[in-house]
Amino acid sequence: MNAPARLDSAPRIEDFPYRLTDNVRFADLDPNGHVNNAVYATYFETGRVTLMKDQSYWRLPQGLAWIMVRLDIHFRAELHWPGTIEMGLGVTKFGRTSVSFDQVVFSDGRCVASAQAVTVLIDQATRRPTPLTADIIAKFRPWLRRGVAPSS
Repeated sequence: MNAPARLDSAPRIEDFPYRLTDNVRFADLDPNGHVNNAVYATYFETGRVTLMKDQSYWRLPQGLAWIMVRLDIHFRAELHWPGTIEMGLGVTKFGRTSVSFDQVVFSDGRCVASAQAVTVLIDQATRRPTPLTADIIAKFRPWLRRGVAPSS
């Protein structure tokens, strides 16, 4: 069984093979002057969707789609504007119909938030979960989180 990453351990950006950068926007702030907690879900979504919809890398078979079924966020530090963030993502588990990820947001070299996310593959017509194919699993393998042996 694959144990989830401990929430109190300090993630390292190097452990997340899929990475991208983005800007902190003024609109991301709340009245306290830091990034609103709800915005982190958008940062994490950006990382997952950018990978999962990258048609230069792969195409999901016709009639299938991904849905989010779980997102657990650990807020580690305040994030302020202006600034840039580096988002990291690593696959941690393959289920029968799901793929699990560890994700992070870094700013100025420190982890400001981490998350565990689970997405499920569904048939768009029936809206029911559908098993992962060997090809889908193979396409995700380059993005395995370092230091975590994925379970399936």
